[in-house]
Amino acid sequence: MRVVIQRVTRASVSVDGAAVGAIGPGLMVLVGVAEGDTPADSRYLAEKTVHLRIFEDKAGKMNRSLLDTGGALLAVSQFTLLADCSRGRRPSFVHAAPPDRAQALYLDFVAAAKEIGVHVETGRFQAFMQVALVNDGPVTIVIDSRARSEVHP
Repeated sequence: MRVVIQRVTRASVSVDGAAVGAIGPGLMVLVGVAEGDTPADSRYLAEKTVHLRIFEDKAGKMNRSLLDTGGALLAVSQFTLLADCSRGRRPSFVHAAPPDRAQALYLDFVAAAKEIGVHVETGRFQAFMQVALVNDGPVTIVIDSRARSEVHP
């Protein structure tokens, strides 16, 4: 499972011109589910995301988490994060999980973040969405659950 995390001052997602999710300060998270991912991957990434210390403290150091700031999270499913561009000019998505499995794990990610105590807004799974955001910093971080350290989760 792979997430792209962006620290934002605001973000929104629309479907057919209608807003389906919007947040103020917080994190915009694109979520891609790979073949073979499990609920443990969803929980790991949700925990890692909300506890990342990527918000500035009073001294200007990235030392505060989403939980510390009381910010919100906008989670948008995005299978294209699993694109394989190693051959040819057209990306292959053979490593992406099938839609039913991907949706279940995306929803597990959302539920895990909510259980931790974060306000979560979402996009609409499998919809063509327009995403708008103001990246703050800019701060953008990519985390892949398969690259995690077993020693330092």
